[in-house]
Amino acid sequence: MSLDKLAVELEETARQTAEMIDKINDSLGILMNNSLGCQEARSTAVQEMVIALQAQDRIQQRCDNIAKAARLMAKVVDEISEKIDDKDVWSNLTLDELRKPNLSGIAGRAKHDDIELF
Repeated sequence: MSLDKLAVELEETARQTAEMIDKINDSLGILMNNSLGCQEARSTAVQEMVIALQAQDRIQQRCDNIAKAARLMAKVVDEISEKIDDKDVWSNLTLDELRKPNLSGIAGRAKHDDIELF
């Protein structure tokens, strides 16, 4: 899972959470509606709450999976960092100015000799 996908999944989880809250809010509105009979209001509100509770379970599963994916991504980054030291990356290059730390960045200040033709 790339970081972009992780961001999309977090945004979707936030959207689903807002939708769940809307269902709970709707159920409260139904209970407060004086034009509905008590039994009808309770029955309708309970249906809305059950839907909201089902959404909570789905959101919990999403959050658990996103957390697992983030931990796996962090582990991969840590393993790569341990295996590839910054010095190893630069030491494998062929250009001395890049490969040797004591020569890094001196090309602009160094005296230039005659051009050698190969």
